[in-house]
Amino acid sequence: MAEDNYSLGSRVFHKIREGILSGKYAANEELKEKNIGDELGVSRTPVREALRQLELEGLVSIIPNKGAYVVGLSQKDIRDIYEMRSLLEGLCAKWAAVNVTEEQLNELEENIFLSEFHAGKQNWEQMVELDNRFHEILYLASGSKELKHILTDYHQYVQRVRKVTLAEAKRVQESTEEHKVIVEALKQHDPEKAEEAATIHIRNTVSNMDKIGWDNLIK
Repeated sequence: MAEDNYSLGSRVFHKIREGILSGKYAANEELKEKNIGDELGVSRTPVREALRQLELEGLVSIIPNKGAYVVGLSQKDIRDIYEMRSLLEGLCAKWAAVNVTEEQLNELEENIFLSEFHAGKQNWEQMVELDNRFHEILYLASGSKELKHILTDYHQYVQRVRKVTLAEAKRVQESTEEHKVIVEALKQHDPEKAEEAATIHIRNTVSNMDKIGWDNLIK
């Protein structure tokens, strides 16, 4: 029974967090336990526990005798996340250059092939999914469960921004080319080149966001 409750609480937590990070719940919006419980088909108890967890993550603010409100992510939050990602993704690629398997390399190359195809068709939703998968494979290839966990969380935290940047043809093409450089370094099992390529990839993403304008990214 305890395991079932944990699984339920975990599902509710991730569902609400996904709603916040995707923009379903706007900044400063009140998160009403009953409404969310009704929507998810659960009692108020797992919702309340999920909101407490989200408060620890800084995504929700619980005000006594008032309720729970969405905090969301500021421009500084997003910049901080990308700065940390640039360092950690570099480390991830460095380790992946040593630990990557042939199967993972083949999947990364297939991912790039599909990315080029869907970019040509301007299938932006597919591009987001393929970008998700590329980084997921890279995280797995690092051989570190802890690093994978941290980077997966950071990747999810900026999903709204990524959807905007990956709907821009020029950036999509540049990003795919940067992915190619990362994969080539992995194929050569060159940790330094892989680290440099992954770090540059994330920093180029930030530069592109500056060009787009933060008012267009955070709404």
